[in-house]
Amino acid sequence: MTTEININSQQLKKMIVMGVGIFIAFCIMVSGCGFRIVDTGHRGVKTKFGKVDGDTLDEGLHFYNPLTSSIVELPVREEKVERTTTAYTKDVQQVQVKYSVTFYPDRSKIHVLYQDLGLDWADKILPQTIEGGIKAVIGTYEAVDLIAHRGKAVSEAEAYVVAQLKNRAVNITKVELTNLDFHEEFEKAVEAKVVAIQKAAEAKNRTVEIEENARQKLIGAKAEAESMRIRAEALSRNKGLVEYEAIQKWNGELPTYMLGGTTPFVNLNPKKE
Repeated sequence: MTTEININSQQLKKMIVMGVGIFIAFCIMVSGCGFRIVDTGHRGVKTKFGKVDGDTLDEGLHFYNPLTSSIVELPVREEKVERTTTAYTKDVQQVQVKYSVTFYPDRSKIHVLYQDLGLDWADKILPQTIEGGIKAVIGTYEAVDLIAHRGKAVSEAEAYVVAQLKNRAVNITKVELTNLDFHEEFEKAVEAKVVAIQKAAEAKNRTVEIEENARQKLIGAKAEAESMRIRAEALSRNKGLVEYEAIQKWNGELPTYMLGGTTPFVNLNPKKE
């Protein structure tokens, strides 16, 4: 009986030692093989001893050695940045520009952005590049022209920013200049100029109208004078036409009294053939 108990005790000890060994082996194995899930809308960057190792990691499950490596997760969804900056026009008018830019990183090159600039890569390159482009474009316009051709200025600024950031693995979706705020004195001057231009245009329109009316009257007078000249020439050349014209104006009644020497303009007793 005693022998059986000793044997069972020895077996139990062996099982315990084996279990501990398996547990230790499992811990060693787990400690040498880590994993991370890269969420949707993000990309992963694997580093080994602090240095970027390999290309950008797609969404999903990734394994790595936690003793030597790690995986950093970065967002790659479209984002929007809104800020205000100061610029100067070609005629040295100061303008406060409120802008908004929609962007997203090149998803296949996020590891390059992280390697060159770190996690806050957007804050390090977007404001400088965007505002540099806006200032460069606004500097080519005089203040009044900037107001009149705002759409064109936005297109030029967008083209500049897109070209600059494309080389930095950043894609620009849209650039907007949401507000251009000049000094109050300048805005008043612009308003006064606009009013003056409108009044000048109204005056010009009135002048054109008067000139046109005068021109029409002159044309009418010339036409009437020409008509009278032609008729006068015709009457002087044909006496019968004089009588015809008189008949056209005669009411058909003979005068009650006729002074001596006065004869009707119509021959009442034509000679018989």
